[in-house]
Amino acid sequence: MELGDIELVTLAKTARTSAAFETLVRRHQSALRAFLLRMTGDAALSDDLAQEAFLKAFRAIEGFRGGSSFRSWLFSIAIREAQMAQRKSAAQSRITNAAAELDGTEAPREFSIDLQRALLSLSAEERAAALLCDAAGLSHAEAASAMGAPLGTVKTLVARAREKLRAAMASDEEHGGAGKGAACA
Repeated sequence: MELGDIELVTLAKTARTSAAFETLVRRHQSALRAFLLRMTGDAALSDDLAQEAFLKAFRAIEGFRGGSSFRSWLFSIAIREAQMAQRKSAAQSRITNAAAELDGTEAPREFSIDLQRALLSLSAEERAAALLCDAAGLSHAEAASAMGAPLGTVKTLVARAREKLRAAMASDEEHGGAGKGAACA
C-alpha cells in the first residue's frame, strides 16, 4: 500500500528519516519543475528553484500543519523562491540597462511572441495563479492556499491570466508568430 503525502510528512517529522521525504520529492519533483519552468522560462533556474524549494520544505517540515495539501504547501515555497529570483533578476536587469545606457549600447531584444513570452508578460500573481491551476493541476482553493491569497482573488487572477494569454496567442497567430497552434488551457 502506497502512503499518502500526509503519512509521509508525519514519518519525516517523527522519525526524522530522509527516506519519507525522498518519496515526497520523487512524487512531486516533476510537477514542481514543470511549474517553475513555466514561471521562469529558464530550465536551469527552474531546476535550481525546485531544489531550493525542496531543501526549504525539508528544513521546515516541522512547520507543516496539514491545513492544506503538502503539494500546495510545497508550491507556495516554490512561488516565494521564484518571486525572490525574479526580484534579483529585475535588479540585475536594471543595473545592466543602466550600464548599457552609460556606454551607449542597447540591450538585444526579441519581438516574437510565444506561449512562454505570453506567460512572462503576465503579472507574477496572474502567472502563478494560472500555472498552479492550469499547469500544476491544483484546485482554486489549493492555489489560494499556496499563494496565501483569498479564493476569490485567485479565481479572478486565473480568469484574467487566461484572457490575456488567449489574446496574446491570438495576436501572435494573426502575425504568423511562433505561438501558432499553441493552446491555452
